[in-house]
Amino acid sequence: MTKYEKITAARKLLGLSETATLAEIKSGYHKLLDKWHPDKCADDPKKCAEMTRKIIAANEALMEYCRQYQYSFSEETVKKQLSPEQWWFERFGDDPLWGRGGKPFI
Repeated sequence: MTKYEKITAARKLLGLSETATLAEIKSGYHKLLDKWHPDKCADDPKKCAEMTRKIIAANEALMEYCRQYQYSFSEETVKKQLSPEQWWFERFGDDPLWGRGGKPFI
């Protein structure tokens, strides 16, 4: 199984879309673990234990992927994350007609 296949299987098991925040990953993990944990599960204990192992393994795979992720703090990458107000101010901030007279949108 390739790394991509492993990550894809893990995110699908946790019910995540192709993009997810760390909080969404943790929430999906906790929600499923609450449902399938052998101490709380009403189904077959062996099935619950197996699902619990799969859920834990999926979470570990995603957390490892997140720990290894290389974040870019380059100006180009950071500017892609500007809010619409920040984007507008960068282009028209000092313009007397379109800008705010040099005052940022805060």
